[in-house]
Amino acid sequence: MAQQRFMRRGITKILWLKDVAAETMIPTRVEISAPNATDLTEAISDVDGWSLTNEAIETPDMASTFSSSIPGNDKADNSSITFYEDQLSDTIETLLPKGAIGFVVFLRKGDVPGSKSMDTFPVQVASRAAQYNAGNEAAKFQAIFSITSPPALDAAVPAASTGTA
Repeated sequence: MAQQRFMRRGITKILWLKDVAAETMIPTRVEISAPNATDLTEAISDVDGWSLTNEAIETPDMASTFSSSIPGNDKADNSSITFYEDQLSDTIETLLPKGAIGFVVFLRKGDVPGSKSMDTFPVQVASRAAQYNAGNEAAKFQAIFSITSPPALDAAVPAASTGTA
């Protein structure tokens, strides 16, 4: 099967949403647009986590020496985003204080309407701290997020508005 491979940097978009109305956690086009959404992509230095794992339950029995298992609880480890600090603005720090509740949305293949590549994580900011160093690198801070309920994964990116009323 032929694939068109790509690098996430330059393609993937990462948004902070104040609200998502649907219980499915799948935002609408209006919700992934201003003023509900803030595009964080250009300020991001690094991303870590943002995946689910399953804690398998071992189910050995006396009939075999093989230890089988069944799926257990799904779990999301703490996830983080490292941002570049802006010397003149505190927009992102104001948007993401410790305790802030919202949604981190990844448009994995970019803002491509219909692409089933949108992941929405309901989150709370667990901590936010500056990273200090004396090296030759840009100033950064890291926000650590707790994922508060199951994310919506592989949802279709909503259709672009047509501009007609």
